[in-house]
Amino acid sequence: MKLNHYALPRLTLRFIPIWRRNLLVWKKSIGTSILGHIADPLIYLLGLGYGLGSLLPQMDGASYMTFLAAGTVCYSAMNSTSFEALYVSFSRMHEQRTWDAIMNTPVTLDDIVLGEALWAVSKGLLSGVTVVAMIWLLGLSHSPMSLWLIPLALLVGLCFVGIGMIMTALAPSFHFFMYYFTLVITPMMLLSGVFFPLTQLPHGWQIFASLLPLTHAVMIARPLMQGAVPPDLLLHIVVLIGYGGIGFYIALVLFRRRFSR
Repeated sequence: MKLNHYALPRLTLRFIPIWRRNLLVWKKSIGTSILGHIADPLIYLLGLGYGLGSLLPQMDGASYMTFLAAGTVCYSAMNSTSFEALYVSFSRMHEQRTWDAIMNTPVTLDDIVLGEALWAVSKGLLSGVTVVAMIWLLGLSHSPMSLWLIPLALLVGLCFVGIGMIMTALAPSFHFFMYYFTLVITPMMLLSGVFFPLTQLPHGWQIFASLLPLTHAVMIARPLMQGAVPPDLLLHIVVLIGYGGIGFYIALVLFRRRFSR
C-alpha cells in the first residue's frame, strides 16, 4: 500500500464532472464572488497606487501605479487560487464529506484532486482577468503585450495550487491555514517585489527572494506591462511549472495517505 501512495498520478477525464460541479455551486454566489475579486485588488491599486504613488518617483521607468498593477495581477491570482485550494477544498473534503460521496462512484481520488486543483486555478485566472481589465480601464497600459498577463495568471494559479493542496492534505482544521497565510503567503507577497523593487532589499534577502515562485511571476509581469519581452522568460516559466508540478505530486501522495487511514 505504501508504494501505491507514491505512484505517478493516474488521471482520467473523470475530473471534468468534479470541475463542473464546483462551477455549478459557485454560480449560486457568483455576484458576491466576483465582487470580492474586484474589491481586493482595487483597494490595493487605488489605495496604495494613488496614495503612495503621489509620493514616490517613477520605478523601472513607469509610474508607481503601473509598477504596482503588474505585481497585483500575480498576487491576486496567487491569493484567489490559494484560498480556493485551502478553505473551499477543505470544506468539501472534511466538513461536507463530498469527496467521500464522490469516491463511491467510478471517480478516483486522483481525479477528485485534479478537478479541485483545476477549479482553484480557474478562480485564480478569473481574478487575474479582473485585474487586467482594471489595468486597461484605468489606462495603466495600452500595450497588447500586457494581455499576456492573462495566461500568466493561469500559470501563477498552476504554480500555487499544488502548494495550497499540500496544506489542505495536512490540515486537521480550518485554523491550520492561518499559519500558511501568515508565514508563507504574506511574507512572500512582501518579499517578491509586488510593492517595491527587490533591489531595495539587503543582498541576502534578494537571494532568498529569488527562490520564491511569486518573484518569478512578478519578473514576467513587469516587462509585459511595458510592452517588452521579459528577460530570462524561459527560466521563470520553468520555475513556476516546477513548483506547481512538484507541489501537486506531493499533495496527491499526502491525500492518498490521508484517505487510506
